[in-house]
Amino acid sequence: MAVKRHKYEYKTALDSDSGPARVVRIVGENKRVLEIGAGPGSITKLLTSVSNCRVTALDIDAEAIKKLAPYCAQAYQADLNNAAWPEILEREEKFEVLVAADVLEHVYKPLNVLKSMKGFLNKDGYMVISLPHVGHSVIHACLLEEDFEYGDFGLLDRTHIRFFGIKNMQKLFEDAGLKIIHAEFVVRNPEHTEFSKRWARTSRELRRVLDKNPFGLVYQVIVKAVPDNASGEAISLMKIPVLSQAPSFRDSLRAFLRLHLSAKMYSKLLELNELRHKYFVKYKSNY
Repeated sequence: MAVKRHKYEYKTALDSDSGPARVVRIVGENKRVLEIGAGPGSITKLLTSVSNCRVTALDIDAEAIKKLAPYCAQAYQADLNNAAWPEILEREEKFEVLVAADVLEHVYKPLNVLKSMKGFLNKDGYMVISLPHVGHSVIHACLLEEDFEYGDFGLLDRTHIRFFGIKNMQKLFEDAGLKIIHAEFVVRNPEHTEFSKRWARTSRELRRVLDKNPFGLVYQVIVKAVPDNASGEAISLMKIPVLSQAPSFRDSLRAFLRLHLSAKMYSKLLELNELRHKYFVKYKSNY
């Protein structure tokens, strides 16, 4: 019987420019890591098996913890909206790195969560946090068309309850007593997002207006932050240049299929491709 795939279960190529791959690379190797909102362990697996990190993880979802636990030193169930969640870790030593990959947009009070996280850093520790950027041009197009529709994943994941522009992200860290010492933008052209069909209907006139937003192609922001009194020069997210995307053939093919297939057919195609890859690897390993 096939094991049901978790909503946030995905594979990541470490040499890609995706958010999860960037998070893993910024964390580094041989670190003692606390991963907040680890989900089913998509990033955790890479941190332990590739980066040789020792991970303690938290998540609210009991099913995710079952998938996550084999890759962790400890896995705890915790609700970040409950102010008492830090008590779960009171016997743990301080950590070298704290990771929260696309987590803070799911909580009611992200500032409070961030402040609590800071208390688990050791004296030389740092945070690696990713946040989706609501200021992407394709979201502006949705708003201007009066059609702000949630989905199962991406920028408008239906479980997102907080949204951040670039300035909002900067202020969030500053208010938490943190400074950003390194940051990276995940850039996605509108036609390479989950809203490609919506973008295809957007008029040329509106596209020309949206092109004037210097951060309009920023899909996700990855931040490395430390306490205010730690070493390292603070940087401003608003001063980071946004480099244009050069999509791979695979990205372009996916964009084409997403545009011309129904959502159900596209999802089924991805499932079939994953099964093909899984059994190819299994077959190859037997020879």
